[in-house]
Amino acid sequence: MSNEQAIPETNGITVELLATVDLGPEIEGMAGRQLRMRMVTIAPGGVFGPLHDHIDRPGIVYILHGTITDYRDGITTEYGPGVGWPEDRNTLHWLENRGTVPAVEISVDIVRQE
Repeated sequence: MSNEQAIPETNGITVELLATVDLGPEIEGMAGRQLRMRMVTIAPGGVFGPLHDHIDRPGIVYILHGTITDYRDGITTEYGPGVGWPEDRNTLHWLENRGTVPAVEISVDIVRQE
């Protein structure tokens, strides 16, 4: 499946919030923001979409188990255990687990507090 084809809706995703830190008291100018760490599991055939950006929500991802396929800028990249990638203001992508086992990632990002 390429970026030009229809992007499936999000399915097969489990998200567990592991920790947050209120950044306002920690770093000047960061009021209303938090550092968030989540464990995201994508079931075989699961999709983390739709196509989305990370404007105003930078982060990094690290794969613990399985393989995640990243569709970005017309390029398909597979990431397996022990590999990570940045998600910055230039990121426009969606993710898929094309494997036969659950893919588990740790996602750390800076978000506006809800």
